[in-house]
Amino acid sequence: MTTSLRILVSADMEGISGIVHPAETQPGALDYERGRVLMTAEVNAVIAGIMDVVPAAAVTVADAHGTFRNILPDTLDRRVSLVRGRPRPGGMMAGLDGTTDAVMFVGYHGRAGSGPAVLAHTMSPMLLDVRLNGQPVGEIGANAFLAGHHGAPVVFLSGDALACEELTELVPGAVTVAVKEAFGQASARTRHPELAREQIREAAATAVRRIDQVHPVVAEGPVELEMDLYRPHVVDLASLIPGVVRRDGARTIAFTARDTAEAYRVIELVTALGQIDVG
Repeated sequence: MTTSLRILVSADMEGISGIVHPAETQPGALDYERGRVLMTAEVNAVIAGIMDVVPAAAVTVADAHGTFRNILPDTLDRRVSLVRGRPRPGGMMAGLDGTTDAVMFVGYHGRAGSGPAVLAHTMSPMLLDVRLNGQPVGEIGANAFLAGHHGAPVVFLSGDALACEELTELVPGAVTVAVKEAFGQASARTRHPELAREQIREAAATAVRRIDQVHPVVAEGPVELEMDLYRPHVVDLASLIPGVVRRDGARTIAFTARDTAEAYRVIELVTALGQIDVG
């Protein structure tokens, strides 16, 4: 195992142990501050697992939930760098480049329309479905293909059981930790956070040891991107993007991208357009 290992940890919030409701994930909501504590602790568990195997690893953590300002910087492991705030290049995968050896997902959730899965969605409630070359993808799939575009495998995921299954279908060799089993969109049987962190630390260490056995997933270009949108006026706005066309009625747009990186940028842009209210 190389001592110059470079790992990107992309951290979401809905898949953190103990979290089941939007009130625990949205700034200003009743339990959000507690959710931030739980999220930061699970990220620290992943970092500890990485450093247990490669103490000199260069780890970048991308805060990848909502505003991208959720992880508590002062309680994050001091051995890593943190990417926070938005907008930014790469979105949930900011910090990823051709020097990245592997990617780990923490606190991830199932894609829109999957279930039962805790707080399942894809980027935004405005996106009903996203397809790359005809294959439905959520945040797990889109981010895994972007990692693959840069030559990096996704070697680890923690989240609910369905999120684990979603990654395993794409990357059979990845190590996963199911910290909860969903009963529905906002209910689950969840592990105690301390137990979840212990299992995450151990699994992250195992994932580091197996990096050479896991291969990147790659979508060969050109990449056909299709998106089904909940709000028709966002279709109107997205149609102003050069190359984006309407397809199959009022809610579907399509774009032919040169590669996954270009398709990902279009997904990010359309997601941002979904925040515009034309009133």
